[in-house]
Amino acid sequence: MSLKGKKFHIHTFGCQMNENDSEHVAGMLSSRGAHSSPSPELSDIVIINTCAVREKSEEKFFSLLGRLESIKKKKNLVIGAIGCIAQLYKSQLRDKKSSIDFIVGPNNYDKIPDIITHYWEEKITCTQWNRGWKEFSPSDIQRKNPTSGYVTIMRGCNNFCSYCIVPFTRGRERYRPMDYIIQEVHKLADQGYKEIQLLGQNVNSYRDPSTGRDFASLLEEVDRIPNIEWIRFLTSHPKNFTPRLAHTMKKSRKICRQLHLPLQSGSTSVLKRMNRKYSRENYLKLVGILKDLMKGISLSTDIIVGYPGETEDEFQQTLSLLNTVKYTNIFSFRYSPRPLTPASKLPDSVPFETKKKRLIKLQNEQKKIQIEKNKSFIGKTLKVLCLGRSKKDSSIYSGRNEGYQVVNFQSSSDVVGQFVPVKITQCGPYSLFGESVD
Repeated sequence: MSLKGKKFHIHTFGCQMNENDSEHVAGMLSSRGAHSSPSPELSDIVIINTCAVREKSEEKFFSLLGRLESIKKKKNLVIGAIGCIAQLYKSQLRDKKSSIDFIVGPNNYDKIPDIITHYWEEKITCTQWNRGWKEFSPSDIQRKNPTSGYVTIMRGCNNFCSYCIVPFTRGRERYRPMDYIIQEVHKLADQGYKEIQLLGQNVNSYRDPSTGRDFASLLEEVDRIPNIEWIRFLTSHPKNFTPRLAHTMKKSRKICRQLHLPLQSGSTSVLKRMNRKYSRENYLKLVGILKDLMKGISLSTDIIVGYPGETEDEFQQTLSLLNTVKYTNIFSFRYSPRPLTPASKLPDSVPFETKKKRLIKLQNEQKKIQIEKNKSFIGKTLKVLCLGRSKKDSSIYSGRNEGYQVVNFQSSSDVVGQFVPVKITQCGPYSLFGESVD
């Protein structure tokens, strides 16, 4: 199949790293003459970039696959599954009854254009592991956002948290050469990007393959690049967030006073069972250091409720920590066992209804915290990076402040892609609302 003139659609599940991977794949296909399409119905090729971190992501994938199978019965549609589910369930997806035509794991995205080109109605699977770094050309990236750009600095994870499937689907840590990272950021700056987000499963463990320079050194180099005004990074693991990294954030003019610092549980005993390698006390000490160094720093986190054996007292410790730290935002989930992980071999001892109640209680507590925090911004003027129009109301602009909070606002002029001073007039639990200040 020649890619020239073909239409492709990529549906992405999962995190920012998956989003960035999809941008790379779209760029590679476009460089071979294919064109992006807004929907599967209008496409010749549909690629599903999958996530296996949560059971719900798997359910969404198979639901979408069912819809694509119906389309395939009516037209000649090539379907590809890439990403974590492709790596994890390659044998099942390769089944003759499956409507999937090609299966590609996270280490082999560079092969996708050739796989589609040589597709002759025979299933192709490409899920080999690679130890070294595979560099994609920065020119082969079809970015969705012209203002804020993702820059991958590493892939894989060596932590083996007991509930997490990432080391089994993404492999061991592989670090991108620092020179390539700096070159990509320079190119984004030249293209007018105002913000970059450095991505990795655990950015704190980054080491330049040739020099051994650490993540703090990389941040210092990126901080020197002209025209980039905001720098963000995720995800950071609390166990190796060093004092040097905290001080690098403090002295930088560009690194946002915002940090995603996954907690998972506020109970030391649960954290030990999760193999997180820090305690409640360690985590709170780190938060204290960050808040002392950077007044008003915005913190977000991930929390799992109902981990095997979690008692009511252990859950209450999580609620207590939530109210101590007062996060700007959280991502919270019910525990679901993931294949291959040590936790999946434990009895899933917390009843589903108990997990559900705990999650609702956690989210309600966080909602109160966010309302209280957001009310404190009313009457203040914030610097906001406008990322586009609101999806709910095209007459309203939408962006994020330094704390990564959604800010919807009115403006008399077109301010997309610009930093805008916005006076906050209203708020809800999940966003701020205001007016641009001329």
